[in-house]
Amino acid sequence: MPYPSIDPVAFRIGPLAVRWYGIAYLLGFLSAAHILRRLARSGRAVLAEAEVGDLVGWLALGVILGGRLGYVVFYNLPYFAAQPWKIVAVWEGGMSFHGGLAGVGLAAWAYARRRDLSLLGLADALAVATPPGVFFGRLANFVNGELYGRVTDVPWAMVFPAGGPLPRHPSQLYEAMLEGPLLGLALWWFWKRFPQRGAATSAFLVGYGILRFAVEFTRQPDPQLGFVAGPFTMGQLLSLAMIAAGAWIWAARKR
Repeated sequence: MPYPSIDPVAFRIGPLAVRWYGIAYLLGFLSAAHILRRLARSGRAVLAEAEVGDLVGWLALGVILGGRLGYVVFYNLPYFAAQPWKIVAVWEGGMSFHGGLAGVGLAAWAYARRRDLSLLGLADALAVATPPGVFFGRLANFVNGELYGRVTDVPWAMVFPAGGPLPRHPSQLYEAMLEGPLLGLALWWFWKRFPQRGAATSAFLVGYGILRFAVEFTRQPDPQLGFVAGPFTMGQLLSLAMIAAGAWIWAARKR
């Protein structure tokens, strides 16, 4: 299939270029705020509806700082160690989902401690609110022509401008659909079916970890890393850690 070449810049306001990637982040935060307000109105979330706006500000900071530092540490440490001033150059690209997740976890812990809320209860609400943001982010990766898949001959393969002349898996779209709508619907069901605190958090960690681990077999490894442990990528190792953490929370949630 032909790759639909889309300008990464959505529009310009004078010298300011507004990119689809930035719009994806904005849509992710807005959708998370909408879901959190809905959960708060249901009476099951540990936070009040009026607290959602303040919480989302904390989460945005956690996502950006954690995502950037995660990329620096997990994916390109020698490069940034040699030129540390590049760490702040986020406009040049380089964000890690797993780092962003860690940043959200720290932001949620700080917010829960400040407001005297249950951390697991808050994490459950965040787990349900996260998939739409992942969906928009992966679509933005597709628009940017980055994080493309491995070479394949499937009928829907695409030739990405930065991926050479051979057709590849559109792995960004796989992740968008699996880690977005599919995971989101499963978590919404899980939220209603298992009201115990920690259940939705566990389901998110295990569910995302399994889906990401599977999709990574179609995704081209990062060129500066390649395969880091046999046939496995860094993303797969970090996803295994997510699965282990989710399984531990599920086993320990009643305690």
